[in-house]
Amino acid sequence: MKHDKTFQIAATGLIAALSYVVFTFLQIKITLPGGDATSIHLGNAVCVLGALLLGGTCGGLGGAIGMTIGDLLDPVYVIYAPKTFILKFCIGLITGLIAHRIGHITHTADRSHILRFTLLSGGAGLLFNAIFDPLFGYFYKLLILGKPAAEVVLAYNIASSSINAVTSLIVASALYMALLPALKKSGLYLKLS
Repeated sequence: MKHDKTFQIAATGLIAALSYVVFTFLQIKITLPGGDATSIHLGNAVCVLGALLLGGTCGGLGGAIGMTIGDLLDPVYVIYAPKTFILKFCIGLITGLIAHRIGHITHTADRSHILRFTLLSGGAGLLFNAIFDPLFGYFYKLLILGKPAAEVVLAYNIASSSINAVTSLIVASALYMALLPALKKSGLYLKLS
């Protein structure tokens, strides 16, 4: 299949829809002190998978749009939508950069090389999120929203972000390696430059 804009837009929309569904309907919400909440979810896994399949920009944009819509439609998370968009887009950018620009995973048939860079790139993107999501959230609550309980919630956010990172890395890597042969056989595998 040709690498064209129509396919990229459709695939980005599909990643956005998948990340929205996974984030919204397959999450375990944890209520925190002060009426805040955090959650365990696999929305980040869809973002990483999108970056591996479509590249950092399209995959990150799809994941960011889907999870931001999820935030906008949830009264507890609506105020965090801008933070979600920025951080999830960065997950995709980092994952795509390492997987495609450094690891060149679409230009090799060596499955061990592909697996190594799939884990490395997904791990880097999710590590970024595990560090910056709680920190960004802390300062966002403290400075913009004026929440004095920001310190109390920080430890919960670090724990949930870390759990999300590990589970998302496992799921995204397993799905990518499982989908790879079928995508190549069907002609839907993109050769990203």
